[in-house]
Amino acid sequence: MGETVRARLAADPSVYRLPAEGAEIFGVADFLDKGECDRLIALIDAVAKPSTLFDPENPLRYRTSYSGDFNRDDSFVRMIERRLCDLIGLPEAWAETFQGQRYEVGQEFQNHFDWFETTAAYWPGEARRGGQRSWTAMAYLNAVEEGGETEFTDLHFAVPPQPGALLLWNNATVDGRPNRMVQHAGKPVRRGKKYIITKWFRTRRWG
Repeated sequence: MGETVRARLAADPSVYRLPAEGAEIFGVADFLDKGECDRLIALIDAVAKPSTLFDPENPLRYRTSYSGDFNRDDSFVRMIERRLCDLIGLPEAWAETFQGQRYEVGQEFQNHFDWFETTAAYWPGEARRGGQRSWTAMAYLNAVEEGGETEFTDLHFAVPPQPGALLLWNNATVDGRPNRMVQHAGKPVRRGKKYIITKWFRTRRWG
């Protein structure tokens, strides 16, 4: 899967690779236009509620944003999903539902991995419904007055919010193991609000 997506992204002139040694992280500058961003922001506000975690043992302050899943039957959401799946070349059926997230002043998502710990209590259930998370796709929907960067802590760089920009990263190493170098954090918003959408792809059909 990694090889397939890597080759597809490398052949697309709209995609650029970020200089991240030890990880595969890609960007698309204008994946969404302003009208699409505004419409997605409205959808987030309609479904947002306090964010949850797979691991209930983590303190609540670890992830303090608001989030919610979109309706997959919404024709607009399906259009965005099809465009994303076509970009990276993975089946829609392997993707989790789009999640929208809103961060208000002071809210953050501390250092974490998107891939699943296979020793965790939740893993048997996730293994049955699609397996490991392979690729992450995250798009910014608005400019943030201050803060809100996505920081890849062990790679020592951060990406500030840029409306319409898409980030893609491989959650695995070249040999298919979970990659600890893609640990990342949603830094606290200092002024304004931050809106993003995220979709996680599994290693097989999800659900």
